[in-house]
Amino acid sequence: MANAIRALAMDAVQQANSGHPGAPMGMADIAVALWSRHLRHNPANPQWADRDRFVLSNGHGSMLIYALLHLSGYELPMAELKNFRQLHSKTPGHPEVGITPGVETTTGPLGQGITNAVGLALAEKMLAKEFNREGHALVDHHTYVFLGDGCLMEGISHEACSLAGAWKLNKLIAVYDDNGISIDGQVAPWFADNTAQRFEAYGWNVIGPVDGHDVDAVDAAIAKAKLSSDKPSLVIAKTHIGKGSPNRANTAKAHGEPLGNDEIKLTREALGWAHEPFVIPQEVYSDWDAKAAGAKLEAAWDERFDAYAAAHPELAAEFQRRMAGVLPANFAQTAVDAVVAAHTKGETVASRKASQIALEAFTAAVPELLGGSADLTGSNLTNTKSTPAFRVEADGSANGGRHINYGVREFGMAAIMNGVALHGGYIPYGGTFLTFSDYSRNAIRMAALMKQRVIHVFTHDSIGLGEDGPTHQSIEHVASLRLIPGLDVWRPADTAETAVAWTMAIGNATRPSVLALSRQNLPYAPKKSLDEISKGGYVLSEPADIGVKKKARAVIIATGSEVQLALHAQGLLAAQGIAVRVVSMPSTNVFDRQDAKYKSSVLPAGLPRVAVEMGVTDGWWKYGCAAVVGIDSYGESAPAPVLFKHFGFTPENVVDTVKVALGVAKLKGGKR
Repeated sequence: MANAIRALAMDAVQQANSGHPGAPMGMADIAVALWSRHLRHNPANPQWADRDRFVLSNGHGSMLIYALLHLSGYELPMAELKNFRQLHSKTPGHPEVGITPGVETTTGPLGQGITNAVGLALAEKMLAKEFNREGHALVDHHTYVFLGDGCLMEGISHEACSLAGAWKLNKLIAVYDDNGISIDGQVAPWFADNTAQRFEAYGWNVIGPVDGHDVDAVDAAIAKAKLSSDKPSLVIAKTHIGKGSPNRANTAKAHGEPLGNDEIKLTREALGWAHEPFVIPQEVYSDWDAKAAGAKLEAAWDERFDAYAAAHPELAAEFQRRMAGVLPANFAQTAVDAVVAAHTKGETVASRKASQIALEAFTAAVPELLGGSADLTGSNLTNTKSTPAFRVEADGSANGGRHINYGVREFGMAAIMNGVALHGGYIPYGGTFLTFSDYSRNAIRMAALMKQRVIHVFTHDSIGLGEDGPTHQSIEHVASLRLIPGLDVWRPADTAETAVAWTMAIGNATRPSVLALSRQNLPYAPKKSLDEISKGGYVLSEPADIGVKKKARAVIIATGSEVQLALHAQGLLAAQGIAVRVVSMPSTNVFDRQDAKYKSSVLPAGLPRVAVEMGVTDGWWKYGCAAVVGIDSYGESAPAPVLFKHFGFTPENVVDTVKVALGVAKLKGGKR
């Protein structure tokens, strides 16, 4: 069984002339122990709700999971293995969720797979607390993860594994492929950690080291790990990378390049594997086949679910709705009510506070919303009356809370939220300062790549946070986040726009979202209509709305706190006989997806455009702007009003910039 994995790995990598054969060859026996003796899964239904989750954190070894899926009976035919790493195949270079049936998460950036696994295990623990009842274990599965040295070297693994210990995620079992080799060779000179003591300090159950090529030893270690009631477990398995290769085993050469035809021939001889490339004997397929066992496991769970539904019909229906990712029936009305209430009240509050006001309504109506913050709850305002703090008791039981204190772990928080979303049953959101989105960025990118509904609440969105200075003042962050394909970035100007942003973020099942929110208070911007906010950009104020009968000669585009600046400048320009339109654009990503007719109605051809945003100017030129009032340097430490004046974010400077764009004035002082 193990040699079948080794053969498929070296054959596929050789045919592609690209890939990583060493890890699959070295971890083959570990895979036999887990997949044939412990993993509860059904190849015929990769989405079975109570399946065990398996994560290959060292995703470069992707042929390991592809071989396992193929051999155990998933819809991954040999033709796809032969097409490894080729265009439009189901076997991409690194495992991708949504591409390959049976792959639970997209892995490759090391450390994020184990962190996703922490999120998967957290979701299992919380759903079990929420839905299980006496005599009815509806949610009861494990999360297994394979990881290597690289995952442990990445700092995110510390963030995630520390939290896993604090949360007592006893259904999380990680197997560490301790082979001592990375791309640069033997890791000993630069990776001298005592991994066992490190994980014991986190509060993990550490088992081993065991011989990773002894299937029975690994089997016994996993069985022992499953007995843990209050700790996650790490099984340390000593292995030989490239196991079976006479000249490449235990070398960096086995890690990331094909073995070569001559070495593959020698390896076949050494393993006693006499079959041609991509040929698996029927008896080996029979040993691996998990279809019948998987169907039996799922059928048994179906019976348990039927009994549960008979005893708790409302809970059963709720569980099915949540796992299907369908929002509550009252969500649409809740959203309308939240937006209308914001419009009616017209409050002057910071958009971070507007976010909390919206969240009070949404968390009450949408029980799957799972909040959190990276040690900034009082600043991010991600907590609500409906989301008490999540806590774990001494015996490992959860308290049912829905707001997570992630600690100062922004990257870990973002990747754990990805795991929670992938598991199903929850819509995670988490907060930190916008400038610290840099720490989270790769996990945000992964959420977009995986099309997961994850919501990032980034407050203190500009130089408007003031005295903390340039280390905390976001300059390039909004523009940078807008560049991530598949991510919607919202920078709302007031309470109504914030409520719409939350509505769109919660309602979009295939995109992550970012809400960039202010620290400072923002006056409400009066609106004739609320219908077009959801289109990302809309006409907020025409000359006629302020009593000017002339047609607009220019358009001012603004976002967030700068919308008020644009409105003030509109009034000053009107007093000088210059009529302008003000466009609020809370989400350039969403606006850019609108049809050409709508976009041209908002930004008419022939009218000069001036954008106003407290951030880098580059992203605005695509709208054909004549000028941008922005900031292409870092900030300064000073009170916000002083900074606004210093950097030219004043109505007067916007007026001057518009007049220059219209050719009725010259540029003053070099500002634009």
